[in-house]
Amino acid sequence: MNITNAFSFRKTSLLVALAAMSAFSAGAAQPAKTTGGIAIEQAWTRATPPNAPVAGGFLTIRNSGDRADRLVSVTSPDANSVEIHQMTMEDGVMRMRKLADGLSIDARSIVMLKPGGYHLMFIGPKRPIVEGGTVTATLRFEKAGTREVRFDVRALGSSGAKPQH
Repeated sequence: MNITNAFSFRKTSLLVALAAMSAFSAGAAQPAKTTGGIAIEQAWTRATPPNAPVAGGFLTIRNSGDRADRLVSVTSPDANSVEIHQMTMEDGVMRMRKLADGLSIDARSIVMLKPGGYHLMFIGPKRPIVEGGTVTATLRFEKAGTREVRFDVRALGSSGAKPQH
């Protein structure tokens, strides 16, 4: 084997090895993709008056994955129960209903849970929800599994806009 052929052989071997390592790395990274690409952003709630029976939870769910998913349930150590709700305007009346089948999150989409729309309802808070504190919850998705989320507590009556400093 002359020097040119030896160099070409080594170069080809190196390229084959790099391609194999890339394929292995892509396979090793696959478990992250099996979560469906779900990201939770901007989780917040409002402070509540003393003895308030409920509190709303708001956040953004980003699905960067190739398949739809569904938020099927939420639990919190800070409330007796948590429900997924939707508010709609029907015949001039604002109505709120529990989404018994959860909330669908299409592939490559963003779903905002915000006042007046989709939201979480923390039922029976176990302690006062005070501005500057946090509320924790576990979101369970049909395909992506669970996500631990910390909701920042904003001022009573907050619209959700972050204060500017």
